[in-house]
Amino acid sequence: MNGIGGWLRLRGTRAPGVVSPAVMARTTGAFFTFGGVFGLAQTAVMPVDMRGSRLVCALLAAACLVMGIVILALGDRIPVRQQQWLLFSPTPFVAAGVWESTSNIAAIGVAGFFVTVTCTGAFFLSWPAASANTVVGVVCCMTTLGLRPGLHWWAGLVTSGVVIAVFFVVGVLMRVASEADVDPLTGLLNRRGFARQLELEIARATKSRTALALILVDLDRFKDINDESGHAAGDVALQEVADTWRKMLGTNAILARIGGDEFTLLLPGCCERDAVRVAESMRNAISVGCSAGITAWQLGESASFMVSRADVGLYRAKEAGRNRSVVETSHQPLLAAELVEAIENDRLNVAFQPIVAVDAGASVIGFEALLRWCSATQKGVTPAEIIRVAEEYELISSLGRQVLATACRQAVVLQRMYTDRALMLSVNVSGLELIRADYVRSVNEVLQETGWPSAQLVLEVTESVLDLDARTTYANLTELRAQGVRIAIDDFGTGYSSLSRLASLPTDILKLDASFVAAVQADSPPPPPLLSVIAKLSEKLGLPVIIEGVENAEQAAVLEPLGFTLAQGFYYGRPQEMDILVASADAARHADTRR
Repeated sequence: MNGIGGWLRLRGTRAPGVVSPAVMARTTGAFFTFGGVFGLAQTAVMPVDMRGSRLVCALLAAACLVMGIVILALGDRIPVRQQQWLLFSPTPFVAAGVWESTSNIAAIGVAGFFVTVTCTGAFFLSWPAASANTVVGVVCCMTTLGLRPGLHWWAGLVTSGVVIAVFFVVGVLMRVASEADVDPLTGLLNRRGFARQLELEIARATKSRTALALILVDLDRFKDINDESGHAAGDVALQEVADTWRKMLGTNAILARIGGDEFTLLLPGCCERDAVRVAESMRNAISVGCSAGITAWQLGESASFMVSRADVGLYRAKEAGRNRSVVETSHQPLLAAELVEAIENDRLNVAFQPIVAVDAGASVIGFEALLRWCSATQKGVTPAEIIRVAEEYELISSLGRQVLATACRQAVVLQRMYTDRALMLSVNVSGLELIRADYVRSVNEVLQETGWPSAQLVLEVTESVLDLDARTTYANLTELRAQGVRIAIDDFGTGYSSLSRLASLPTDILKLDASFVAAVQADSPPPPPLLSVIAKLSEKLGLPVIIEGVENAEQAAVLEPLGFTLAQGFYYGRPQEMDILVASADAARHADTRR
């Protein structure tokens, strides 16, 4: 794709990469100012040989001068789109100046400004827009000069030829220069282009005192795709990820690919909390798992320092088990301080969602304990946000221990309601807990303090957690299993889950991700064949499977025929705190007694 035709095809609908509010304002403002000053100078010495108006020419030049000064003063506060529309306004100004010139010599001199108009358009407009701007300029040049008394129709040919030549030369050169800032595979900015944009946005944030957030994203285990499917498949995956993110992100977001499988996103006017939501949306939009480091720019710090801090967050996200976001800030946020106080004062709570036996009339065989905590300063904080803050500020061990203790203590009360069965209590575990050498001791202390049997405890871990400090993690899980604690692989079927690994993983239960049954509706086709395959394989391996996310009767109806016996979801019961569960059980018993 070489030559002018290649550039036209490659960049047909895009403006050159140098288009930014600051650069565009400085260049456009300078051109307007230049045109106004020289227009006034030429008007002052313009001979009065024939019709025309020096006053009109002077007013036009003065208007250009004022517009140039205003654009320079407002700078990057004028959006790019509005500045691009401004580039079409000089053509009628120049045409009117040519027509109102008081001599043919002056008219030909004023027509030279069409070159400036075309040059500016080639700098900052896409090929279609710049071409239209040039065509209008050439038509105006030929018409206004050709219709003047004493000039032939071809009087504007030389000027028009220069206009066209300048348009092609400047346009192609600008796009060649722009390609140095563009990643050829994805069409996103590359490292160089992103560095330039980051400097511009920091300069703008410094001037306007606005927020600026940065997200570094790394695709998890992307090397496996290249090794197993080839580099061509890896390239396709990168293109799909880039296209997906480009479509979902707003026009103000600056997305770049700065390495093999590493992307970065700059969010002007965005705070850390908003950036976290964006990162989660990016993760949910693609099928490949990814880790993200997030930070916000602070007044006075350099671009390199900001990037380094986000890189630390990315490293910690990978250390915590991948497929997650970590915010790295230079100060502890209020939420973290509040969480410390909640842990110290035992103000965390748990909600219990029932796990049922599908083949036994959906009878409750256990509960999953889910963290619940209401922040006084930030309403609507999700459990995922709480976990993330705890991991970032090294609170996860104390948080995990307290959640486990609260769940076990309250589960003892729930067990009294189900005297005919031994309830299973399932609790989620962070990867940062499992890599601690004292984790097994901590679990044993909680079990001894609360009296909850180890054989009735299930610890849920994600498969990615098992790829962390593998030796310590596997040793901890193996020791816990030897003591009777069961291990469940949570969200199985997402990311890089591999059926071939089931035999080697230290696990007793699989929790199948909700996405497998989400598509099953009343009018939907039969369930995916993969469901029955997993059911048969788990039976052969002796691994019970819990289907997560069952939300309606249609989804529940397909489970037992496929061979699944355990399920969990809103259809069987929403997460409820212990007091509500006990009250409901008491009410049910009293109703049975009255019958």
